[in-house]
Amino acid sequence: MKTLLILVDGMRPDALANCKAAQKVMANSVYTLNAQTVMPSVTLCCHMSLFFSMTPEHHGTKGNTYVPPSRQLLSLFDVLAIEKKDVASFYSWGQLRDLCHPASLNYSLLIKGATQGWEEANNRLTDAAIGYINENNADLTFLYLGYPDEAGHAHGWMSEKYMHAMENSWENIARIMEAIPKDYAVIITADHGGHDHTHGTDSPEDMTIPLIFAGAERELIGNLEEVNIIDIAPTVAALAGIEPNSDWEGKSLLA
Repeated sequence: MKTLLILVDGMRPDALANCKAAQKVMANSVYTLNAQTVMPSVTLCCHMSLFFSMTPEHHGTKGNTYVPPSRQLLSLFDVLAIEKKDVASFYSWGQLRDLCHPASLNYSLLIKGATQGWEEANNRLTDAAIGYINENNADLTFLYLGYPDEAGHAHGWMSEKYMHAMENSWENIARIMEAIPKDYAVIITADHGGHDHTHGTDSPEDMTIPLIFAGAERELIGNLEEVNIIDIAPTVAALAGIEPNSDWEGKSLLA
């Protein structure tokens, strides 16, 4: 099964109750609002744990500066590329370039939120991802929506500006789901939450993330108790009919 993996940076599960666009998508989804991320709960560290399916102690990046691992590791992108799958990434934060070997991506687009504007980046990246999926029938498309994290740092998590960023992100999620083939798996998650104007601690507000299965895969999902961000890569691999890498520490969530 082909997959669209969407990550909304800084998305707190308790914000979804007041997000109309999210509620519409979730009404036909299978989800948990109690998945956990890793410590430290910062963006690059959490993304590395998601894509390499291992804790920071093992991939080595424990902040927002990439630390090359002590030995070769394969990310979700790399594993699918080895199997000749079409893999693409659309993102607005440049540090996410280190989530795989560059040759693993058939297509990569960076629209920098810091210079182009985070809301504009959300919208343009969604447009580009829609076009790529519909033209190429991609096996795995990663779409990163960074606006809520920027709004949380600038104005505070759960503030009016943060909730506006959440609505924008979910309106883009609804838009791409409507535009792509209905047989795609659609997985929506976050890297971390946040509190006040920051994140990175082990508080529940920072560590708890949603994990939502909103596409054709939702009837295949099993137990969503004790789910961690490191379980996402094995689940996507299983949907693609590919064995997980032997180094991965997470588990597939398929029933």
